[in-house]
Amino acid sequence: MGNTKTLPVIALAAAMASIASAAPASAHAGDARLDLDWLAGQWCGGDEDSRIEEAWLPEAGGSLLGMSRTVRGGRTASFEFMRVVLQDGRASFHVQPDGAPPTVFVAAERGDGWIRFENPAHDFPNAIEYRRNGEGLSAWISGPGRDGKALRIAFEYRACAAVR
Repeated sequence: MGNTKTLPVIALAAAMASIASAAPASAHAGDARLDLDWLAGQWCGGDEDSRIEEAWLPEAGGSLLGMSRTVRGGRTASFEFMRVVLQDGRASFHVQPDGAPPTVFVAAERGDGWIRFENPAHDFPNAIEYRRNGEGLSAWISGPGRDGKALRIAFEYRACAAVR
């Protein structure tokens, strides 16, 4: 028989090894990839009156980070901070227009090169969708308009020219 004083140490070491081997699975259970790198890039849209720029970093650390701004008349008319993370096993889109506290939209549907986020409790928009179209990116926001009727606003982006 072995030394009885070493049994607690062996039991403790076995328990710690068990916890250590289980820790990556539980601590990193949310590490499933978002698979939204098709969104990454610097996207430009708008018209001669207003220019919209939206930039997304590729997925790293379990998130995609993005920001946008709209410039009208040579001035920033609006800006937005965005991030997409896994939350409860689903992609969630956290949007902060003009620095407001975040509003969260949860992935409702997705496919190859597209995703739609929804938040039925939010006034407008209550749905946001992105679609990669070859070299372009289409987005839209939708929900009830001020008159209560369905309103959908589309955004068409292309890759921005190199920043100088």
